[in-house]
Amino acid sequence: MKVSDVIAPKLVKELSGPPVAGIDVGSRQAKGVLLRDGEIYTIQVPTDINMQKTADGLLVELLALGNLRREDLQYIVGTGYGRVAMSFPDIEHQIVTEISCHAMGVHYLDPEVKTIIDIGGQDSKSIRVDPETGRVVSFVMNDKCAAGTGRFLEKVAQLLDLDLSQLGPVALKTKVPAEISSQCVVFAESEVVSLRAKGATPADIAAGIHLATARRVKNLLSRVGIEPNLAFSGGVANNVGMRKAIEDLVGYPVSTFKLDAVFAGALGAAIHARQFANASSVKVDRPEVDEVNVNLSDIVFEVNRHQTAIVAGTTGRHNVGYICSYTPLELMSAAGVNHVRLFKMGSTEIVASGEQITQSVFCDFTKSILGAFKEGVPLNKSLEKVYTFFTCDCIKKVGEAIGDFFGPSEIYNLPRIRHKESSRDYYRTEIINFKEDLEKLTGRRISEEDISDRIKLYNLVRKTLKKISDLRKSDYPPLKGRDFLDAVQAFFYLPPDRLLTLYEDLYHRLATVARFDQKPPLRLMMAGGIVADGDRRLLEIVEDSLGARIVIEDHCTGARNVSFQLNERIDPYTSLAQGYLDQSPCTRMKPLEERIAISGQLAREFRVDGILYVYLKFCPCYGQVKHEFFQHFQTLGIPVLEVALDYSRSDQGQLKTRLEALIEVLSERERGKKTA
Repeated sequence: MKVSDVIAPKLVKELSGPPVAGIDVGSRQAKGVLLRDGEIYTIQVPTDINMQKTADGLLVELLALGNLRREDLQYIVGTGYGRVAMSFPDIEHQIVTEISCHAMGVHYLDPEVKTIIDIGGQDSKSIRVDPETGRVVSFVMNDKCAAGTGRFLEKVAQLLDLDLSQLGPVALKTKVPAEISSQCVVFAESEVVSLRAKGATPADIAAGIHLATARRVKNLLSRVGIEPNLAFSGGVANNVGMRKAIEDLVGYPVSTFKLDAVFAGALGAAIHARQFANASSVKVDRPEVDEVNVNLSDIVFEVNRHQTAIVAGTTGRHNVGYICSYTPLELMSAAGVNHVRLFKMGSTEIVASGEQITQSVFCDFTKSILGAFKEGVPLNKSLEKVYTFFTCDCIKKVGEAIGDFFGPSEIYNLPRIRHKESSRDYYRTEIINFKEDLEKLTGRRISEEDISDRIKLYNLVRKTLKKISDLRKSDYPPLKGRDFLDAVQAFFYLPPDRLLTLYEDLYHRLATVARFDQKPPLRLMMAGGIVADGDRRLLEIVEDSLGARIVIEDHCTGARNVSFQLNERIDPYTSLAQGYLDQSPCTRMKPLEERIAISGQLAREFRVDGILYVYLKFCPCYGQVKHEFFQHFQTLGIPVLEVALDYSRSDQGQLKTRLEALIEVLSERERGKKTA
C-alpha cells in the first residue's frame, strides 16, 4: 500500500528515502514494517521461542515483499518483548523500546492523539504523547501481574471454549456483563468457572472480563491523564469487546486508523529507523562517558573481614543487630559492641522462608530479615540481641517475631510528630532506656563522656561521607551510585574509627579523578523506600547498561540519612534525640509535607534530570504516599518513574523496558532544551 494512504498527510514527506524496516517481536506475535519508495509493507508471524530466529525469518519475508536484498536495507530498528535478543551484524541497526515506538507509530497515523493505551500479550502500558513530535512525555506500565493483558484474555477464551478472535464479538452480544470483582488472574479464572456453573452465558462472562480488564486499563490511563484523542494499539487493539469496554469506561471514543493498529509498534520502529538513517549520527543520542573505575575493594574487604570475625566470635565484643536508621549508632559504639544492621536482601528461598512467619502482604525486606533468622544465616545466628526504633509498623512486627522465635529483641517507640517538644522528650527517654539495656547486656557502664566522644567521631564520619556524596554534584560524577551505596553499606557495619580512615582515603582518591570533555551523563535521583544490601539490579541496568548516573539517594540507606550532624555542645542524650529526629525524616513522620519538600530540594541541589521513585511492593510507608511525592516532582518539572519491586528476578525484562523508556524520554528532553 502507499504510505500516503495510511500516514497523516502532513507527515508523509518525512518518510521518504532509502528502504528502512521496523521489527516488533512481541511475546505472542512478531510484526514487521518496511518503508520503501513511498510504499509500506507489513507482515505478521507467530513469535518463536527463539526471538532472533523470529526476527530473522520475519525480515526475510519482509524483504521478499519489497523485492529487496539485505544489502539494500539502509537501517533497522528492533523493538518489542524480544528486542534485547535482536542483532543484525550486516545492517545498521538500533534497539528502541516499544513505548517510544508505539508513540511514534501512532503519531504518524494520527498526530492529534495525545494518549495511547497499548495492550500486548504480557503487559499493558499507558503512554502520554507530545502531539507535536510523537515523543513520549510520560508513561506507566502495569506490574508483572497478567491481569489486563492479552494473555489474560486468551486464558478466559479457553475457559469459555472460544477462540481468542471470538472473545470480543461474543462480548458484544449482551447488555448485562457479569460482575468480575477480582483484580487477580488466578482468582478471576475461579470466578469465571463459578459463573459458568451458575448458568451465566459466555457473552455475559466475556463482557464482564473485558470490563474488568478495562478498569485496570483506566487506572493506568488516569496516571498519565485521560482526555480526548485516545488511541488503542498493541496485540489486543483489534478486540472489539475490549475497545467498547474502554470507550464505555473512559467516556471518549478510541481513534481509528487506516493501518491495522497491531502494526503501530513496528511502524514506529521503521520511522525511528528513517530518522536514524537521516541523522548525521546513527547512534541513539544517549550520554556516554568514559568508565570511571573506582576501587572500593578495601572497603568491601574490611566489611567482609569484620563480619567474618563476628561470626567466628574472635572480636572479644558482644554482637547486636538493629533494623532502623533511627537506632543511635553512637550509643552502640560507646557500649563497645559490634553492631550489624539487618538489611540484607534475601534470596527467593530466604524470602519464602520468612513468609512462613509473617503475612504474605508484608514486603520482601521484612520477609528477608525473618527468613535469615529462620534459615540460620551465620551472621544472624551470631547476634545476641536485636534492637529497633521502629517507624514502619511491619518492622515492629518483625522485631516482635524475632523475640518470639529466635532470641532476645527490644523494640523502642519513635514519635511520629517530630517537632513537638514532648516528642523529643519521649525519644530522649527511649534513648536512655536503650543505653541502660546495652549496659545490662555488656555489664559495662556507658558514660556521657563516652557518648559525647562517639558523637564527635560519627560527626566526622558523616561529614566525610557527605563530602564524598557532594562530589557527585559535578557534571562528571567521579563514582557511580552503586559505588556510593557500597561505601554507605560499610557505615552500617564497621566501627567509626575504621570508617573515618577508609572514607578519608576514598575522598582524596575521588577528588583527584580527572574530568572528561565529552557529554556528561543523565543525572538521576533514586528516591523512596529502603534499598537493601545486595539489591543492585536497578542500579546495574541504569548505570551499566543505559549509561546514566544515580547522583543522589533519597532513601534511608543512601546519602540522605548519613548527611546530618549532631550538636556536640549539649547533653548527649538530648543531642541524639534532636539530631536523629532532625535528620531527613521517614514518611511515617509528620508533617509529610516536610519530607516531600526535602526530596524536592535534593533533586534541585543535585540538578537531576529525572527521579526513580522505588519502593517494595506492599510497603506501608512509601507505597501509600507516592502520589504526594509525584505531584511535588511534577510541580518542579522533573519526570518521575514509579518502580515497585520485590526480590524476585521475574520482572527483569519489564524493569529494563521501563528504565530504557525513561532514558529515552529524558534524552529527548535534553535535545529539546538545546534546540529551544
